[in-house]
Amino acid sequence: MLPRKYDAGVKEYSKMYWQPDYQVKDSDLLACFKIVAQPGVPREEAAAAVAAESSTATWTTVWTDLLTDLEYYKGRAYRIEEVPGSDESFYAFIAYPIDLFEVGSVVNVFTSLVGNVFGFKAVRTLRLEDVRFPLHFVMTCDGPPHGIRVERDKLDKYGRPLLGCTIKPKLGLSAKNYGRAVYECLRGGLDFTKDDENVNSQPFLRWRDRFSFVAEAIHKAGAETGERKGHYLNVTAGSWEDMLERAEFAKTLGMPIIMNDYITTGFTAHTSLSRWCRKNGMLLHVHRAMHAVIDRHPNHGINFRVLAKSLRLLGGDHLHTGTVVGKLEGDREATLGWIALLRERFVKADRARGIFFDQDWGAMPGVLPVASGGIHVWHMPALVSIFGDDACFQFGGGTLGHPWGNAAGACANRVALEACVKARNEGRALELEGKDILTKAAQSSPELKVAMETWKEIQFEFDVVDKLDVAES
Repeated sequence: MLPRKYDAGVKEYSKMYWQPDYQVKDSDLLACFKIVAQPGVPREEAAAAVAAESSTATWTTVWTDLLTDLEYYKGRAYRIEEVPGSDESFYAFIAYPIDLFEVGSVVNVFTSLVGNVFGFKAVRTLRLEDVRFPLHFVMTCDGPPHGIRVERDKLDKYGRPLLGCTIKPKLGLSAKNYGRAVYECLRGGLDFTKDDENVNSQPFLRWRDRFSFVAEAIHKAGAETGERKGHYLNVTAGSWEDMLERAEFAKTLGMPIIMNDYITTGFTAHTSLSRWCRKNGMLLHVHRAMHAVIDRHPNHGINFRVLAKSLRLLGGDHLHTGTVVGKLEGDREATLGWIALLRERFVKADRARGIFFDQDWGAMPGVLPVASGGIHVWHMPALVSIFGDDACFQFGGGTLGHPWGNAAGACANRVALEACVKARNEGRALELEGKDILTKAAQSSPELKVAMETWKEIQFEFDVVDKLDVAES
């Protein structure tokens, strides 16, 4: 039995916002929510309540509804499905007319879809599983500043994944020692090094000093190796003015790429930074710090596939996606779905990968997925197999933890990568033959041999928390 003060409102929703006969339009923005309703609330009424609260309605019918074309503007819950393996949760599919949203504003879309409705008492838990952004809306967004193809042209790097390294310890190094670590990694064979997500402008490592020493390291390593090098200079700051100042200074130093924590910074500031990068020819690496607060619980929050789609619309040239095989959360099939949504022009619905809707990106460039978190040379065959060429593999401890130092660790990574790419191109099954491929490569690379001996017992064999909803056989 529903409390009296909520009963009338929820039933009003079910009359107006539950429309199982609705014919979805190409221009509609579609959303799939996973809902656990409060006891006594029928599924149709809960789905209708979500549709209403995330579009045009309040908790009851109001007289000003008569002053607008509510039939046109309201969101509609048009389908309900069982969640495989769950007795209490269900999927609710909702269609929103595109005129509900400001053109080109991902901020406005999320304010509606995951705004007040997530605190609504008629539901116990609510999770936004997927969103179909209609092409009408996609083409009003800026998208990546450059994209994968342009990045490869800028860096003159083709036919293989890119290699990076996060400098460790992430906090505590002086600017000069930080630059020294960058130089050793880059001259050893990496394409990029990286500030970690929380490296901003601490008292021991002020941003301007860090940028200057890192720039010196990049230019020196590039001159010595004959390759274009880069470092993701984190411009994340407490205000947009500070971010812009840091980005402008990176440009004066001749740096090819900067970095931002797009969730903690906020969608609006990130969009402005992305536009600046496009205008100034700067690549933009994007870290997803804080994402797991939002996406890790399987019944409440926002699935990462939605956050990945939002980043492609907001603009970024790289985005962290997890590794499948490393220390961070990530189901293999789900991660493959995220990768496709970042890179491909058209992605078909595929429940086996957690993708609920077809997604057409039109002419919008792709985003380079970044595998980072607890990986080392033994993971290389799997990484190349899972991600393919259009990706960046970032080894933090898997570079800097080499017994012979940073340059040796970088060399081991580069040799392992090139051996796996060569074997893949010869038609060999990397994940089956990976040990043999690496062992043979190590015969001519003492750096790789030592790396393999160092990390042969290191694994992260934990169960995935956020699993795809697949029926048990």
